[in-house]
Amino acid sequence: MRVETSMLIITFITAIILGFVIIPILRKLKVGQIERDDGPQSHLKKQGTPTMGGIIMIIAMIVVVTGVYIFLTVQGHNETANRLIPMLILTIGFGVIGFIDDFKKLVLKNTKGLKPSYKMLGLLFISVIYVVYLVQGLQVGTDTYIPIFKIYMNIPIYFYIPFAIIVILGTTNAINLTDGIDGLSSSVSAIIITCLTVVGMMSGIAEISIFGSIVIGSVLGFLMFNLHPAKVFMGDTGSLLLGGVISAIALYLKMPLLLIVIALIPVLETLSVMIQVMYFKKTGKRFFKMAPLHHHYELLGWKESKVVIIFSLITLILCVIGLKIV
Repeated sequence: MRVETSMLIITFITAIILGFVIIPILRKLKVGQIERDDGPQSHLKKQGTPTMGGIIMIIAMIVVVTGVYIFLTVQGHNETANRLIPMLILTIGFGVIGFIDDFKKLVLKNTKGLKPSYKMLGLLFISVIYVVYLVQGLQVGTDTYIPIFKIYMNIPIYFYIPFAIIVILGTTNAINLTDGIDGLSSSVSAIIITCLTVVGMMSGIAEISIFGSIVIGSVLGFLMFNLHPAKVFMGDTGSLLLGGVISAIALYLKMPLLLIVIALIPVLETLSVMIQVMYFKKTGKRFFKMAPLHHHYELLGWKESKVVIIFSLITLILCVIGLKIV
């Protein structure tokens, strides 16, 4: 526990230092947020706020994981050290794809960004490599924990691999949709990752407790600049990264189904978009005032800070429930 706490604090401080360095650079490069004209009017004043802030989290994680890897190797804990790298690669990989999308939109001024087909292909490629690594490299098997019933169900490998890939892609998309209000995605993600890290500690999986602590530190450090009024936004660079982290840890723990409970807010955000699209196609009217869900509540008159607090408290309660049913 002492090691995990140290890693969290070190990464937290590293992320804050990086924030003071990177944000002015993004501002100088005029890598600013582009707001929708049909969105909440209060968001228009955010136009131009530096984005691509997910870089802060990526660099902080790389620096600290590298340091921990060297430390563990010197101490003779080679297996634990080596198991940190695949999770870091998946996280960075998703972050890089988000970075390319952000870079094309904000720096190259290509409003379409990375082509959706190329983006999905990149995410799919990284997901397949990670899932195959878990099943074939680590030999973790295809057992999947069923919450509440507290049993493991063995899934045939030809079903498990596509299922695991869908979990990664679905989680990444859900976290991406949750990003839209100052501090929302980072707050909700930090709570979810903390829950998964605690599960890793309870299970005695050192690499999860260490990696999770490092990620929590980087997210909290970034959050210091992302709280309302945000000085920087994470962009796809950060949201894809966080989705990758959450799904990677959940699959490593053999508990992807737990995400239905502890990540209910991102799930509802995704469902709100699906319902909105289907309802509009069928009736020509909107089911919600605006999707994703957090914008609906904004247009009902909720302040951004209220949405963040309520959604975060709901996530915290769900995570406590999640810990009770594992």
